[in-house]
Amino acid sequence: MSDLSLVQYVLIGLIFIWSGFVRSGLGFGGAVLSLPFLLLVLDEPLVFLPIIAVHLLVFSALTIWMNNRKNRKTGGARAEGTVDWRYLWRILGIMIVPKLIGVFGLITLPGDVLSAIIFVIVALYSLSYIFNRPFRSGSRTVDALFLMAGGYISGTSLIGAPLIIAVVAQHLPREKLRDTLFALWFILVLIKMAAFIWAGVDLQLVHHLWLLPCAAIGHVLGLYAHERILRAETPVFFRVLGVVLLVVSGVGMVNVLG
Repeated sequence: MSDLSLVQYVLIGLIFIWSGFVRSGLGFGGAVLSLPFLLLVLDEPLVFLPIIAVHLLVFSALTIWMNNRKNRKTGGARAEGTVDWRYLWRILGIMIVPKLIGVFGLITLPGDVLSAIIFVIVALYSLSYIFNRPFRSGSRTVDALFLMAGGYISGTSLIGAPLIIAVVAQHLPREKLRDTLFALWFILVLIKMAAFIWAGVDLQLVHHLWLLPCAAIGHVLGLYAHERILRAETPVFFRVLGVVLLVVSGVGMVNVLG
């Protein structure tokens, strides 16, 4: 990523600000709502995935630490943690094998094939946003299928959150949902980072020096916007977002196939 134009660098920086904003503002989507835009700037998923992975590690750990510290201050010694570890280990047991299969596919698939897979997945997610039909599970069997599919997709491209949230949101209290998800992302991304290092993937360490502050700017803005987003007309917001993602995915598929 060292031979890009100034315009490309500016666009990448802005997209990572957006990624940080979405991650803290919505609680998920830092990858699924930014990766399609990044691939339009530079169609090389393995350039951006290590950067996104590091951002997930940093900001998920930071969020959990800050929330637990706040709980201890307000609740004293009897304050409960903000992560439901028992439930987390249970769903991780279902997801781990598909996750590892997805990681293996990520390392062996050609870049254009992986880009096409990402754009197709994002297009499907965008349709669920447009028609206000989020993924829902209705039984233990469907729960397991959603978790396995989410684990596999997160192994290939870090964008399995919507399927995973469709299950987890039904079984956890609101006060523990966000941090439990962040703990899950941390573990899943740690596996991916280990695979990157083992396979000799360039982690783009130099570019973390300027992209991490970009994501931090978005993270702070997202924290301020979180309450307003919750009070806003959420279906309208997601429909607009879905249309944008569908257009971006369509353009990306044309570029890949062309």
